[in-house]
Amino acid sequence: MINFSNTTFIKSAPSIKEAPQGLFPEVLLVGKSNVGKSSLINALCNKKALAFTSGKPGHTRLLNYYNVDDKLYLVDAPGYGYAKGGFDLDKLFGEMMDDYFSKVTRLKIVLVLLDSRRELNEDDIEIINYLEEKNIRYKLVFTKVDKINQSEKHKLITELKRYDFSENEVIFVSTLKPRTFDALRNVLQN
Repeated sequence: MINFSNTTFIKSAPSIKEAPQGLFPEVLLVGKSNVGKSSLINALCNKKALAFTSGKPGHTRLLNYYNVDDKLYLVDAPGYGYAKGGFDLDKLFGEMMDDYFSKVTRLKIVLVLLDSRRELNEDDIEIINYLEEKNIRYKLVFTKVDKINQSEKHKLITELKRYDFSENEVIFVSTLKPRTFDALRNVLQN
């Protein structure tokens, strides 16, 4: 059993070469720059300020490693998409992820974070297709589910079916509703 409350920040690494050398499986978090990866880490681990949350999209530009109960690493990747100040997040994300996927041997699962209020865009589909082509295990994690109503959630589920995603490939979470993280914790336990 993993104690998610026993999570500590280890380090930020500009490349996989500087990543922590350990034997723990890795859970990689990817998503748009404003999807709420840091907020998800804080809620998942029951800590308010474990991961830095910023009001400015594109703040994460390194691989941030968190040790979860000496059982696994959470790895927060730079976001893709929009960043203030004209920084090319897509280029950074592409280069860093190519390096990551070609060298990491302990990858357990990739959590693809998506904003439940937004439709999947080309970048989202591209990363999902890449993971499928490489046979990398992943889950779609929709954040901010508290900001949509039941009919919007139903519309989202219908859209996912259009892309051939089943409901068991999807997890809905809200940082305002801690119980929504139980399903995600169960996935990471296995």
